[in-house]
Amino acid sequence: MLGLRQNLAQFMLLVAVNALVGGTLGQERTVLPLLADQVFGLGQYTAALTYIVAFGVAKAATNYFAGTLSDRYGRKPVLVAGWLIALPVPLLLIFGDSWGLIVAANVVLGISQGLTWSTTVMMKMDLVGPERRGLAMGLNEAAGYLGVAGTALATGYIASSFGLRPWPFLLGAAFIAIGLGLSVLTVRETHHHAKAEAAGHVSIHAEAGAGLGTREVFTLTSFRDRSLSSISQAGLVNNLNDGLTWGLFPVLFAAAGLGIEHIGILAAAYPAVWGAGQMVTGPLSDRIGRKPLIAGGMLVQAAALAMVYPTLLAAIGDVAHPLWRARSVGIYRLWRDGGFAVGALLSGVLADAYGIPAAVLAVAAITAASGVLVAVRMRRTDHHRRG
Repeated sequence: MLGLRQNLAQFMLLVAVNALVGGTLGQERTVLPLLADQVFGLGQYTAALTYIVAFGVAKAATNYFAGTLSDRYGRKPVLVAGWLIALPVPLLLIFGDSWGLIVAANVVLGISQGLTWSTTVMMKMDLVGPERRGLAMGLNEAAGYLGVAGTALATGYIASSFGLRPWPFLLGAAFIAIGLGLSVLTVRETHHHAKAEAAGHVSIHAEAGAGLGTREVFTLTSFRDRSLSSISQAGLVNNLNDGLTWGLFPVLFAAAGLGIEHIGILAAAYPAVWGAGQMVTGPLSDRIGRKPLIAGGMLVQAAALAMVYPTLLAAIGDVAHPLWRARSVGIYRLWRDGGFAVGALLSGVLADAYGIPAAVLAVAAITAASGVLVAVRMRRTDHHRRG
């Protein structure tokens, strides 16, 4: 049976699991940029940000396959596989004695995040159906990014007291162990909910029917459909911003003389506001529609990540047919998390050549252009729910 109320216990369990997924990523946010600078002596920003490029490429590629795999084998096996893949990450971060091993840890982390985070998104969409999709995605992304923020804050304090390694990464190890245990023992399969929804689904337009192959879903999501392609480019630009803040801001704060605990607070503030805001903007998109928040959020980037993130995912769910929605979500997330790599490369090159302020201004200009593109090109996606 579809619906948030009908599946509340399982839904809230998945919210908790995604908070752990976010925490696994958050173990790096404060500490790794400082490791690059203070332990490995990487003076150039471009070189220091290679771990974000590796993470972004690995996560983006894995997102693509996560949707197909979850349709073929079910959501739960993919979720469990993601946690299993994450097991060596803390060990690599603790004992890695070369920057190459740190980059390798981020490749593994990206694969794990692509499987776990994508699957929790799909499972919540499966459970709630179309009526509360914005609320569901708001809660999902809020849990994940509050997990990122809380862990970034905690690791900052741990590192200031006990050093950059190993203690901060033991927190990530604990999150992986708990997440794996919950996923194996308590999470239930949700694929059958998507199949039930498909029986009564009415496509928004003729091209979004049920019988599409993976290649057709890719071209529709990436290029052909005005709404899906607008959502995909907006997602890429959103994470381009995150690649900038993740990689450069801690180094910038350290250069200004701030201690590690204060850097942790600032590194946590960004995803904390992002995460908490989505508990408001997700359900708001159910009421006023997806397009105004996506376009407005991209134009006002100070509040954009809260406005945009859950509504991008909800809009994908509006357009995509339930039988290929998981693949479309995976393709969207391929583009979105490719933004980590693009943002890290672009901001690193610009920061090396012109300084960090120039990198920030360039990313802001790209973000504004993305918002204009959404406003011009994207259709409303939520009208089918209004009868």
